[in-house]
Amino acid sequence: MKGKAQVTKHTGSHYLLEDMEGGELFPAVLRGRMRLKDANATNPVAVGDIVDYEYEDSPSAENPAAMVPIHPRLKLPFLDRILLTCEAYKIPAIIVLNKTDLYRDEVPEELARFHEIYEKAGYRVIETSTLNGEGIDELRSLCEGRLSLFSGESGVGKSSMIKALDPSLDPKTGEISLAHLQGRHTTTFYEMYEFSSPSGAKGKIIDPPGIRGFGLVDLEKEEIPLYFPEMLRASENCRFTPCTHTHEPGCAVKAALEDGSISRERYNSYLGMLEDINEGKYR
Repeated sequence: MKGKAQVTKHTGSHYLLEDMEGGELFPAVLRGRMRLKDANATNPVAVGDIVDYEYEDSPSAENPAAMVPIHPRLKLPFLDRILLTCEAYKIPAIIVLNKTDLYRDEVPEELARFHEIYEKAGYRVIETSTLNGEGIDELRSLCEGRLSLFSGESGVGKSSMIKALDPSLDPKTGEISLAHLQGRHTTTFYEMYEFSSPSGAKGKIIDPPGIRGFGLVDLEKEEIPLYFPEMLRASENCRFTPCTHTHEPGCAVKAALEDGSISRERYNSYLGMLEDINEGKYR
């Protein structure tokens, strides 16, 4: 039996997986010795990664599934909701891809595609690793003299990133409960830290709890396309105003979708937001 699952917990060499289709939880171990090329990490699999699994015989606690190469899961609709809210409230947003040392060699096409999608939309994308220090200096310089908030799902390394920016800070980083095989939300409330850079410059960072979902509040469906920068630019040439960019003839957004100027991934996120509002969610 084979399939795909998401890593939900790990305790050393043992993992807890959630099947992508059925949602069942089951234990697993790595198949053989698995290391990422040129990586110093002893454990190449992180919570949140998508893995291929295969049962050796039959599924049971005594016969855990074996994992093969990882596929980090980037939840683009989740990210797009955060970016849309930033646009709505005029908050400058920078996308930080953390832990890239773990998967750059595994899925370079996914990484390149991510850059293409969001840089074409107008966002700056930074790759970082708190393990080897990659991108930390660049991120620190962007946070100097500002109040910044690191937002993302649990396990992406927000607290570790703050500590990397200023080692004198001590935000709590996540651990795994061995007794219950459950991760703990180590950051359970918002906390602000003031950091100092080696040059003496200072800045402030808010470390929030990890979030599992991000809804749209106080937004009408007609407003949604206004907060996709690439769609807003293209919509100036739509035949009709307003245009929902779904069925109207002469829609410049749909034309940009066809020629690749607007990514299919971002457009699908837009459609998903319209559907959520039409179904009355977030009201």
